[in-house]
Amino acid sequence: MDSGLKNRVAIVAASSQGIGRAAAEGFAAEGCKVAMCSRNKTNLTAAADKIREQYHTEVLAEAFDVADAQAVRQFVSAVVQKYGSADICVTNAGGPPAKGFLATTVEEWKRAIELNFMSTVYFAHEVIPHMQKRKWGRIITLTSVSTKQPVNDLVYSNAVRAGVVGLVKSLSNEFGKDGILVNNVGPGYTATDRIKNLARSRSAPLGKTESQVLEGLAADTPLRRLGMPNEVADAIVWLASDRASYVTGQTILVDGGLYKGL
Repeated sequence: MDSGLKNRVAIVAASSQGIGRAAAEGFAAEGCKVAMCSRNKTNLTAAADKIREQYHTEVLAEAFDVADAQAVRQFVSAVVQKYGSADICVTNAGGPPAKGFLATTVEEWKRAIELNFMSTVYFAHEVIPHMQKRKWGRIITLTSVSTKQPVNDLVYSNAVRAGVVGLVKSLSNEFGKDGILVNNVGPGYTATDRIKNLARSRSAPLGKTESQVLEGLAADTPLRRLGMPNEVADAIVWLASDRASYVTGQTILVDGGLYKGL
């Protein structure tokens, strides 16, 4: 079934590893030209080289911090200059540290807002005008199941990522008339470095090993396992495709049934 993605230009932030990298690979497999970014230049270069070799597609990769508005502006400009458009934009950033509320700091709150909320604002500001010109666009934010069901010890993420959902809904309402679809994907417990960090932070207070904590997280999920990055990436690619042409303003959870609500 044709996804309508061949020769589209897909920007994927924080794509040197984990879900971001899996999404970049997913778009490359569909024939997209891919623009990747990450703070870790070594990991980013390795990921970009592998995608070029495996999928024989064009890849632009630049290392920078997505919390830097000027860097985002320059990156999107470079993408459009090289490929002529910015059809798809997946906003993503590393999660803030796992902590309870009383252990938080003002500085970390500000960083969480910049990294996990304002970075989406920065990308949206830059890509929407290009999408409007073509009357076609997809913005997909990557957050967490915590936007629906707060996760213990992730107070930064619980609070800040909820704001992203409000932004998604606002953008979908305002720019639907321009053919721009805006959606959010919320992963559950997924086998990435992020979940390993969460397990590490919980292990000592619980008197358990990291492996035991991970096993417990998997047991909390109806499917009784952690998700894989490519399973989340499949949802992202689908939302960008023509198969999801009447879906906008939504949060799609890829959580193995972890969310207990209706």
